[in-house]
Amino acid sequence: MDLEFTPAQRAFRAEVRAFIDARLPADIRARLRAGHPPRKQDTVTWQRILNERGWAAPHWPARYGGAELGQMERLILMDELYRAPAPLPQVFNLTMLGPVLMKFGTPAQCDHFLPRLANLDLWFCQGFSEPGAGSDLASLRTRAERRGDHYVVNGQKIWTTTAHLADWVFALVRTDPEARKQAGISFLLIDLKSPGVTIRPIHSIDGGHHLNEVFFDDVQVPVGNLVGEENKGWECAKFLLGNERTGIANVGLCRERLDLAREMAGRALPQGGRLIDDAGLRAEMAALDAEIRALELTNYRFLLTPAEQQALPAFASVLKLKGVALQQAVNALLARLAGPAGLERRDGDEERVHGPLVPRYFYSRAASIYGGTSEVQKDILAKAILG
Repeated sequence: MDLEFTPAQRAFRAEVRAFIDARLPADIRARLRAGHPPRKQDTVTWQRILNERGWAAPHWPARYGGAELGQMERLILMDELYRAPAPLPQVFNLTMLGPVLMKFGTPAQCDHFLPRLANLDLWFCQGFSEPGAGSDLASLRTRAERRGDHYVVNGQKIWTTTAHLADWVFALVRTDPEARKQAGISFLLIDLKSPGVTIRPIHSIDGGHHLNEVFFDDVQVPVGNLVGEENKGWECAKFLLGNERTGIANVGLCRERLDLAREMAGRALPQGGRLIDDAGLRAEMAALDAEIRALELTNYRFLLTPAEQQALPAFASVLKLKGVALQQAVNALLARLAGPAGLERRDGDEERVHGPLVPRYFYSRAASIYGGTSEVQKDILAKAILG
């Protein structure tokens, strides 16, 4: 199967590329090209530039600062951001919380938060997982007790990505401990500067600080920060997790990393020759290129199916499984190409010859876990295929 883009879609891709070439700061592009994650200020700077065009939240309605792009155009935009490479807009703000507020929030909540989410004036993180409540999220125990015009929150969240950078967290809390698991949960917006909030880092195998534990000790949260109805937060969570799967194939990321692998393999070696002269390596890269193309076509085909079929979990599971496998394979290839220099660790790691390619390989192992583990995705596929 091949894919024919419409003239309008080809023109949109050209427009996006021209915009990125003209507006993306060179130092940010170089840092990401070397394999470093964007700094917080990189993401803030770039998202505000995108927001000038409505492309920070391209799927949002225009009245909230979005561009009302269709799914195909959104995927083209994301693909070009990955391939630049450029920082992606902050996912917790735009893909997760924003749509939840539009569907379940009050007009006052939308008016206050949505412009700040799009312009990254506020950075949100996601407070869902807890010790003993990860894949079985409905087992969460963080408690919110209503006292007058406030909730008092006590409990713990874990694996909270970017909590150390964030201003606020959207959290699932238990407001009715007597109800069945899903029925007694509410969705709260919590200011992380509130008294009683403690954030502790979790350092991962790549040596980075992405994850955190977050503790709530008698934290007061205004009732006005409740999204949706009390004890109906599970509806918000299901809606949010459906949006979380948007773009999970990460085709553009795989292509950008494979382009870097080709570039590295094509460099002249001190002892003469190039790594790319090896026929086995060329065959490996060709196979990866073919698999990425197949995933790309599957992703576009997914977008062209009727909406009711897109909602089936098995579609997203296929994209997640294959996308993760390819991300990990390309990162493993880059770590091999970097050789011993890729293991170098030092302060100010922007100066490393090959950037953080081996640490990035280590971090790519987590892709099999976040957003739904590969084992869970296989269970979903098995149920869809076998009934």
